[in-house]
Order: sequence, then C-alpha cells, then structure tokens
Amino acid sequence: MKRQFLNAGMAGLLMTGILSYTASAQSDPTGKRRVSETYAITNATIFASPGQQGTKGTVLFREGVIVDMGANLSLPKEAQLIAGDSLFIYPGFIDGSGMAGITKPTDLERPKDFVSSAPPDEIAGITPWRSATDQFSITGNQVDDWRKSGFTLTQVVPDGGMIPGKAAIMVLGNPTTVNVLMENTALAANFRGSRGMYPATAVGVMAKFRDVYQNTALALDHTKLYASTAGVSRPEMTPTQVGMTAVVQKQIPVIFTANSDLEVRRAISLQKELGFKLILSGLENYETVIDLIKSSGTPVLIKLEVPDDKALKAQKKDSVSAATKAQYDRVKEAYDMALKQASLLEKAGIPFGFSTIDAKPGDALKAIQSMVKNGLSEKAALAALTTNPAQILGISRVAGTIEKGKMANFVISTDSIFKESAQIKTVVADGYVFDYEVKKKAAKENGKSENGAVKAEGVWEYTAETPAGSNGGEITITKEGSEYSGTITLDDPSGGGKINTPIRNVALSEKTLSFEFDVNAGGNNLTVTITAEIAGASMEGTMSVGQFGSFPLTATLITPSLTH
Repeated sequence: MKRQFLNAGMAGLLMTGILSYTASAQSDPTGKRRVSETYAITNATIFASPGQQGTKGTVLFREGVIVDMGANLSLPKEAQLIAGDSLFIYPGFIDGSGMAGITKPTDLERPKDFVSSAPPDEIAGITPWRSATDQFSITGNQVDDWRKSGFTLTQVVPDGGMIPGKAAIMVLGNPTTVNVLMENTALAANFRGSRGMYPATAVGVMAKFRDVYQNTALALDHTKLYASTAGVSRPEMTPTQVGMTAVVQKQIPVIFTANSDLEVRRAISLQKELGFKLILSGLENYETVIDLIKSSGTPVLIKLEVPDDKALKAQKKDSVSAATKAQYDRVKEAYDMALKQASLLEKAGIPFGFSTIDAKPGDALKAIQSMVKNGLSEKAALAALTTNPAQILGISRVAGTIEKGKMANFVISTDSIFKESAQIKTVVADGYVFDYEVKKKAAKENGKSENGAVKAEGVWEYTAETPAGSNGGEITITKEGSEYSGTITLDDPSGGGKINTPIRNVALSEKTLSFEFDVNAGGNNLTVTITAEIAGASMEGTMSVGQFGSFPLTATLITPSLTH
C-alpha cells in the first residue's frame, strides 16, 4: 500500500494509510542472518520452561531450529557467538490473539436497494471467508514494537465486523521469509454490532450468529443428502456458509472477544446451545465469572494490560464527605480486585494466555510485573506468555519451551523479566536475531525532591523521531495539590506552524510519567499517548498513536519546577 504522510514533523505520526516504523537508532530491525545461519548464545541463565530453575549454559540453533543446549556444548566453527554472560534467556512469548501488522479492510458502499433490516452479509460485517493472512504485513503497524517486547509468535485476527474472518499464526521473523506458521486456526467473532443496520446490538449479534451457524449446518446436511440420495436438488452454499463450515464441523474454534463478564456469559451460552469449540479472548472484567469459565472448560486469553489508577489519583484527600469517602473506597476495592484477577484464575486452576489487542507494547512487562505483585506466581505468569498459549493454539510441538528440535524463539533480558530493572536486549524469532538498545542505569541526579521522589513539574524541551524525521516542541507540566496538568506544543498537521494543546490524564508513578493529548489531522481526531521515564533533568520514552505505532521521544528539563 502506498504510504502518504500528511506533512513532516508531528504529522509524520498521523498517516492516512498504514504506518510502519522501525527505530533504526535503537534496534536492528532487519534481523538479516549474518555470515552463518548457526548461532550459539553462550554462558547465559536459561529458563527453559515455566517453573524450571534457571541454569547456566549455551543454546545452539541453526536455520531457526534449536540444535542443542547445555553447559558444555561442543560448538561448530561456523557458529556465531552471542555473549550471554549475565543475561537471562526465556522462551519466545506467544500472543494468543493480536492485531499487530493487520490492516483495516476498505468499507463497502451500500447498494441502491439496501435494506437496513436485512443487509448483505459482507456489508453487515459477516465475512467468515476472509483470512488474516490477507490483511497482515510483517513490516506493518506495531509488529516491531511487540517483537521488541518479547513476542515471537502471534495469532493474528482480521479486522472487521461481528465475524471478520479467520485467524492465522504468524512468526514475527524476517520480512523476506514466509511467516505463516498455520492458516485458518480459528474464526474471529465479537459482540460488535453494525452501525445503522441489523444486527446493531449485542442481542442482535447473538441472534445473527445463531442464524448463520444453523443455516450452515442445514446446508451441510443438504450436501450430504445430495451426495447419497438420488432425486435431491443440487445444494448451493453461500460464501458465508462455506466460511463457517470448519466451525460447524468442529475443525477450528471460534475465538470470541468478550471484554466483560456479561459478554463472557453470552459467548458461553452460545457455545452450549450450538456446540462449537470456543476460546474467550480479550477478557478485562471477569472475576465474577471465573467459576463459569472453569465449569465450561473454555480456554481464555486475558488482555495484557492492568487497569490504570487515574480514578484513584484524582481523588481528593482532604475535606470529603462520608458518602464521597465511601465512593472512594468502592473505587479502590474495584481497582484492587481488577489487579488480582489473573491470580484468581491461577487459584481456580484455569490456564490462560494473553491477548495483545488494544494493549500497549511498551507496557507489556510492566503489566506482567503488576500481576505478579498482586498474587500471580512467576511460574503462572511465564506459562501465560509461553506454554499456555502454545497449548491453546495447538503449537506445543514447536513452541512454548526451549527444547532441542523446537523453533529458535527466545527472549534475552538483562535481568529476570519479573523485576522492574529488566530490559529486553535481544529477541530471536524463527532464528533471526533482533538486537535492541539497553538503557544505562541512571546515576543519582539533581532532579529529585528532598524526599527522593522524582519530579515532573517544569518546562521540558522534547524531540520525537518519526518516519518523517525529527520534530519537537515543549511540554509544560504544573502541579496543584496532587493533580497534574499542562500543555504541549507541536507542529500543526495543517502546516500552520506550531500549535499549543492541553494534555490530560497526567500521571506520575515512581519514575514513569504518562499523559495524553488530541490532535486533528485531515479531519481525523487522534489521541497521542506519551509514556516516559524521568531521570533527573532528562526524560526518555515513547510517543504512541494508537494502531499507528510508537516512536522514540527524549526530553530535557529547561525550566525548573513551576510549583513548589
């Protein structure tokens, strides 16, 4: 697809087509094989599978396959050595359901005789014949961002309506190779209604799904009868029915996105009624239906994200009524419960994996670490990243653990991935090596308050690296009580010089500053999120624009704290 920038500068983030970004200053995005196709990661601490103690050793792999591993390997002369001293090796992470690299299909025009109560399936978002492989690009949006976060395999689902099409398992390896591991692995479905036509509601989606499924079953019965009985009229199956056949015949599961406990109930209800195989994906609020999930035996993929604490930080600490305080307590209780949900799945004995849809790549390890802090064991956390999704997706034979004969998919980090200090240094996907910059630990600097806390207030001069080049401006942050606010200057996407816009949801958690702002580009309102770590008078992080990806950002404090 032809890429078109709205203009240089800040607008380089906002593209009318697919935006693909690779941070060449920070990584080796090519992943091209070097002189040899044989590599050895030497003298590293290897965590071959969840629950297994780390052991010092070497991993040898050739042409994308693990050849051997152990403490005293005899290495071939052609092997290129990757020094693993003081580093930790984990199996490559597996995304149970994602959309990295997926493009949105073109909206179809409605026919002149369009009837909103009975629209054509394709216009209503019912396209089970489509494949995610047709929408996927290895160089597409967020692929490198998620690989940089440790993910080497992903089951990508197509974008679209209530039944957008079939998923595929892709290797996040080199762009010049075939990256499809398995095609047509599941049928994607959700409770997203169609705008201005049937089915417009979740209840309508359930009715339509039931109708599509049952009509497919009837068409298959007709086909069988025609094959065995004379005098039967020739069957004709619609594209929708052909696309649903593998589901009705229980050859592949339906991966149903169910964010809330109500949607979980609805999906399981449909499964019990119709009998198809089911995987629940994208779960966010599910603590009240854990028993139902367990009794149904349904595999689950929870969202790789923890709830933000903005509502907690916005609470006034002084002079509040008893009713307000009670409300605050309820918000805090709900927040604490949301953080513990993953640990409750473990306690219930429900193995789960992760879905990365709508999650932020840069926050992946932080989300895992937060779950561990709130009761999830490290063994269960690593299993959710590796062996559980491998089992759910049916690829345990080739992925999920570090074993001889399996795919050479690894995450190499500077420390245990469950520690905040951990940084991912290298990712190996399908035997291709991707090196990423490791930030040096910041020494004590003078940008802290007297009690040692990091301070964000002041005027920061920032620079962001986008595909259109470097651009920047100023970020002004003020603090009143416990609340932050401010503004950011940036290049006007319409080409009118600089503009100044307010920032919102400003939060400072330990060393991490985050906030959002809106920008209008070509009539489209887009939300930009900045997340950065402060080290004294310096700031380093990313600028993210939803599905368009993340871009490196650095900033320097040029005016000290505006408030005291």
